Amino acid sequence: MPPLLKAVLFDIDDTLYSTTRFAAAARRAAVEAMRGLGVRAPAASLLKELDETIAEFGSNYEHHFDKLLLRLPRSAIRGLNRSLVIAAAIAAYHDAKFTQLEPFPDVLPALSRLAGTPLKLGIITDGLEIKQAEKLIRLSVLPFFPHRAIFISDQIGISKPNPKIYRRACEDLDVDPGHALYAGDHPVKDIDAANAAGMITALIQRSGKHAAQRGRTRPRYQVRDLHELLKLIARDFKVPLAP
Repeated sequence: MPPLLKAVLFDIDDTLYSTTRFAAAARRAAVEAMRGLGVRAPAASLLKELDETIAEFGSNYEHHFDKLLLRLPRSAIRGLNRSLVIAAAIAAYHDAKFTQLEPFPDVLPALSRLAGTPLKLGIITDGLEIKQAEKLIRLSVLPFFPHRAIFISDQIGISKPNPKIYRRACEDLDVDPGHALYAGDHPVKDIDAANAAGMITALIQRSGKHAAQRGRTRPRYQVRDLHELLKLIARDFKVPLAP
């Protein structure tokens, strides 16, 4: 008799969409907007400084562009209104969400097929509450996940890679961790932590920024995309999937 599977939960970043591709496009749009308002620096130099700023202060810091201007030679912004330059960068970055923030091609078809099964579907993601919630809406995946099945670290006070966030999700969904599969791209924050919580794990290897990283433990499965994930769910757990 195949093992029982009752739930499938997903990471968001670099699992449901390309964080790397979106970030690159949005950051370039931001620095080009700054140059459009008169910042006198090559785009490549601005991007390098912006990447360093984000690495140093963290991706959830709210004043990256303020810090970026402080790092530039004074001649680069002489005579310019700092507030307008920063506002232009922020506006361009957020405008990129309308054109660049989209799910991987396999995501919506796979979620649609899973939605036709008895499996509970959910999200466990690290990050700021509204920022991560906005991604679910813009990616058009929210209809597949009940509100009670969405677990954002900032919202519940437990961050990856603490296994407690995974246990909390399983408890709230009334599912034993051994009957829940978690799919994510980060070998440590996703796989090691979910393994520690006793979940079935699937490493999604999409060549994202964590592709070369190694965790302490091995995932139960390694797949390239959600199409492969669906195949193993149907094969190993005998879940009936619609064509």
